[in-house]
Amino acid sequence: MENARELFQIMTRRFGLLNKNCCSVGGNDVTLVQSHILYEVDRQHNPSMQQIAVTLGTDITTFSRQVQSLIKMNLVKKTQDPQDRRVYTLALTTEGKFIATTIDQQMNDYLNEVFSYMTEFEKETVLHSVKIFNDAMAKSSKCCGPISE
Repeated sequence: MENARELFQIMTRRFGLLNKNCCSVGGNDVTLVQSHILYEVDRQHNPSMQQIAVTLGTDITTFSRQVQSLIKMNLVKKTQDPQDRRVYTLALTTEGKFIATTIDQQMNDYLNEVFSYMTEFEKETVLHSVKIFNDAMAKSSKCCGPISE
């Protein structure tokens, strides 16, 4: 059997997950963490900061610093909830929506190119296997706690 850790190390490098900046859109350099925040804010409707931090499996202090940098870049806006003033919700600005959409398109283009080198059966097998693997990771007690989908 192949060395599982080595396979994941190679895949991590090929995905660019170790790069300081994962994406550059319209002169904005976006880190991998910022890209994940933009994706989740776009995917969820007016999420609270706490919801996104939990989804990403990060502590709220670290998350708050990342959000502040996205606010300074004019990609995210933070609004105090009128019903509960302790809660802040997040939304993408127009520029943030553009960048999130562009990153999503770049990732989909990349994945489509990679999948183009596979048969339809191989593609479905990979996607099914990744889903099974993600489900198993969610059950593990070793790392990173459950991350909601």
